[in-house]
Amino acid sequence: MKDSLNIQFISDIMCPWCVVGLGNLNNALAQLEDTVDAEITFQPFELNPDMPAEGQAFQEHITEKYGITKEQSDQNRLQIKARGEEVDFDFNFNDESRMRNSFDAHRLLHWAEHEGKQAELKMALFKAHFTNNLDVSDYDVLAKLAAAVGLNSAAAKGILENGQYADDVRQKEAFWQQHGITSVPTIIINNKYAITGGQPAENFKQAIEDILEKEKTQQ
Repeated sequence: MKDSLNIQFISDIMCPWCVVGLGNLNNALAQLEDTVDAEITFQPFELNPDMPAEGQAFQEHITEKYGITKEQSDQNRLQIKARGEEVDFDFNFNDESRMRNSFDAHRLLHWAEHEGKQAELKMALFKAHFTNNLDVSDYDVLAKLAAAVGLNSAAAKGILENGQYADDVRQKEAFWQQHGITSVPTIIINNKYAITGGQPAENFKQAIEDILEKEKTQQ
């Protein structure tokens, strides 16, 4: 009988380390598939909740927010790109790359969870933003991404235009903030154990094995 894992993956689609963390978490779970049955739910977190509709140039945003030089930012991007390649993800940073407001994407992800397509939409959003440099705050873009993963595009557009699930997303964000989540990715396992950051797959695998062993000793 397999061990069950409930995994809450708290993240923002604007976060490159969330892509890396998710890829490595999935790789770790693939290595444990004979003994572990895991269910991942994606929870909302906004790195930049006040980001304006037009967004901000990625380079400008990073240097302003973190007080680093362009050279340091370029080096960070090279590191992220290399880590992305390890999980078969293409980070396509260029002069057109922009940070966007992700709140509406989180609303769509909330809906997608109930439709059984949350994981697919999450990856589609990551690729749209980081690989294809699409505006993932644009309703037409979001509706097309929803359709691409098998969701109804008209329903998606209606949800976005009518402001549906805004309160649900705000409540979830507040819940995690009240429980001390200040950075992403943060992975909560079985509602008790937290793993933070874009860890390598072997770190996730070891952490999961340690958690399962601890759970068994507490039974």
